[in-house]
Amino acid sequence: MTDWKPRYNPWLIALTVTLATFMEVLDTSIANVALPHIAGNLSAGVDESTWVLTSYLVANAIILPLSAWFSSLMGRKNYYMLSVGIFTLSSCLSGLAPSLFWLVTFRILQGLGGGGLQPSEQAILADTFPAEKLGMGMAVYGVAVVTAPIIGPTLGGWITDNFSWRWIFFINIPVGLLSIYLTSRIVEDPPHLERRAVKGLNIDFVGLSAVALGIGALQIFLDKGQREDWFESHFIIVMAVFAAAALLFAVVWELRQKDPIVDIRLMREPSFAASIILMFMLGFILYGSTVLLPLFLQTLMGYSATTSGLVLSPGGLVTMMTMPLVGFLLTKVDARRLVGLGMAVLAISLFRMGRFNLEIDYRTAMMARVVQSAGLAFLFIPISTVAYSFVAHGKRNQASGLINFARNIGGSVGIAFCTTMLVRYAQRHQSVLSSHATATSPAFQSALRQMTASLHWAGQPLGRAHAMALGMVYGELVRQANMLAYADVFRLMAYVSLSAILLIFFLKKNRPPKGPVSVH
Repeated sequence: MTDWKPRYNPWLIALTVTLATFMEVLDTSIANVALPHIAGNLSAGVDESTWVLTSYLVANAIILPLSAWFSSLMGRKNYYMLSVGIFTLSSCLSGLAPSLFWLVTFRILQGLGGGGLQPSEQAILADTFPAEKLGMGMAVYGVAVVTAPIIGPTLGGWITDNFSWRWIFFINIPVGLLSIYLTSRIVEDPPHLERRAVKGLNIDFVGLSAVALGIGALQIFLDKGQREDWFESHFIIVMAVFAAAALLFAVVWELRQKDPIVDIRLMREPSFAASIILMFMLGFILYGSTVLLPLFLQTLMGYSATTSGLVLSPGGLVTMMTMPLVGFLLTKVDARRLVGLGMAVLAISLFRMGRFNLEIDYRTAMMARVVQSAGLAFLFIPISTVAYSFVAHGKRNQASGLINFARNIGGSVGIAFCTTMLVRYAQRHQSVLSSHATATSPAFQSALRQMTASLHWAGQPLGRAHAMALGMVYGELVRQANMLAYADVFRLMAYVSLSAILLIFFLKKNRPPKGPVSVH
């Protein structure tokens, strides 16, 4: 294979393909804060409205590992433009949806279109930038996929409060149209992809069905598990069994195919397999903490949605400023050291969050997130760079689909794990604290008498003052139990970060791949 390089500047190509990808990642979280408004406007229950989120995530998760196969079938550029077109059209339709049924339908379509953007962009960047500059190219993509989930809830809340929930979908339209135009003019497929697209592929309907159904069931299981009390629900049990059976069958089937839908054989390379696990853990921590911290600030500290978003925003700025530095460092420093540093910083920030109490101020919460964001910046680019360093050019579409799938599923598992453990820990702490709030506890009785006396002196009848005091003491007990639960979960995630450092011993030293290199 002869050497190849794109006709246009790699940085221009990187900015072009990042436009739509940023909006797609943004859509995974921007609708969260608008659910009550959507439910009220479309005459639906709040529980029903959560399918607006679930439908998008399920469709997105299904298409991620399949995107490489579609790219091979129709050409990567064509598939990317088709994905942008579907995403843009479905965004317009979602904004115009007259009912919840149609909104969920259009969100499924939006997820199918958006799911192809992340792996396609990463594969485009991997073929566009030379090996020695790949880290810098990945920094552009990293800024988009790490900062978009952070600013999504804040932006979604501001748009919903000042305009309408429909505009969180309409804002995708001009960006999508601009992306299609620029992609058609600037982006091109390398020769090896063009030849494979012309050659065509046999359609593996069995593998396609097994992967799609298994991933869909898995995503529903993770998203609805806590709400349905996990295995106390027959629906969740069915989803779990179905997901396990379908995915196990898909793995066995795909390993036997000459031209698989998802090339699981790539996991035979230890460095790539370790990168996939690290990316899963990165998604676990990123999405889990991004849900946990605003929830803590709003439910226990009394912050508004906008203010809690402002706690996260400086961290996004730190990530944006740090990622180009990390991309540069990758040309000088072994990626394994950067990954170890990133996980250590991440653990330190989560241990700091594990020391939160109900008296912390805005600056304390914001600085903890800033430190965490700095750690995240030292993870995404090095992990991606190492993963691509040991994958043949013809397999980069497949590798990209697996990498992005690992991060997204890691995020779903992280959210499910954090919310479940939060409830479990809160129940345990509440039980322990309640055991001390008895008639035989001098401290409890003293606090109750003082509070009753204060309310009585304020004008409340003695009986009502006593009842109000009991309610206030119980409310404070619940707050303290929840605070302890949040601290426990933050510390648990810190230990997960520390354990991930062990995986760097399975990574090979990043270096330009052997054999012909298709870019300069």
